[in-house]
Amino acid sequence: MNERLLNIDGIKLCSEHFGKPGAPVILLIMSAQSSLIWWEDEFCQRLADAGRFVIRYDHRDVGRSTTYEPGQPGYTFEDMADDAVRVLDAYKVEQAHIVGMSMGGMLTQMVALRHPERVLTVTLLATSNFAPHLPPMEEKIMDFFSNMGMIDWTNEESVIQFAIERSRLLVGSKHVFDEENVKSLAKKEFARSDNSASMSNHALVSGGESYLVRTKEINVPTLIIHGTEDPIIPYEHGENLAKEIPGSALLTLSGTGHELHYDDWNLIMDAILKHTSTEA
Repeated sequence: MNERLLNIDGIKLCSEHFGKPGAPVILLIMSAQSSLIWWEDEFCQRLADAGRFVIRYDHRDVGRSTTYEPGQPGYTFEDMADDAVRVLDAYKVEQAHIVGMSMGGMLTQMVALRHPERVLTVTLLATSNFAPHLPPMEEKIMDFFSNMGMIDWTNEESVIQFAIERSRLLVGSKHVFDEENVKSLAKKEFARSDNSASMSNHALVSGGESYLVRTKEINVPTLIIHGTEDPIIPYEHGENLAKEIPGSALLTLSGTGHELHYDDWNLIMDAILKHTSTEA
């Protein structure tokens, strides 16, 4: 992997890339309150070894990218969608395959609508267009996140424990929860974060509504991947995207929660590689 600190339009965006320049580009966009490290190194490297140039990056307010005062995000979801294009610009990439998870999947939809000329395909993992008729997240998740104000963001152990308990809630019944791996990733994230407390700003970001009602206008090949036991964005959201987006394909992960679990990687990566192939 190779790290780059990108300074664009007065914003710092931290990115890393895997693979050889010139290969088809996959841009990975992670979920809310999560830095680029949650696209695990092995996951990225395996995609690169299969002939892709893989880019992952920190959103604003996580990792090493620009942070804002907690409680005062100085940007909108439209700005965050444009950040993805800023990363492509910095790498001099005209078009890319965009893969987004959860909030990253919402941003991916927005990129496809705001900047269609930059998008070859989209892959939407555990995400939604949040249509009003769809079921809400489970109450246990709302209860958990309502207690974020109790976390001491300056204390490594406190932040790591938050990440462990968050991930434990999101795992589906099909998988064994790998606490040691989550602990290792959370420890790495804390060490490289400029201001861990700022990640809570993602819950306060506004915007995006005018694009999410236009999901059916996405006109690039679309792959939707969703677990049947997702407690944050229930499976019905994935089914709805598959109905809304013309010609889209739905890959169902039975027994999977709101997670990118190692045991699902082969299935997910095979689907992404096929989807991003010129022969697809």
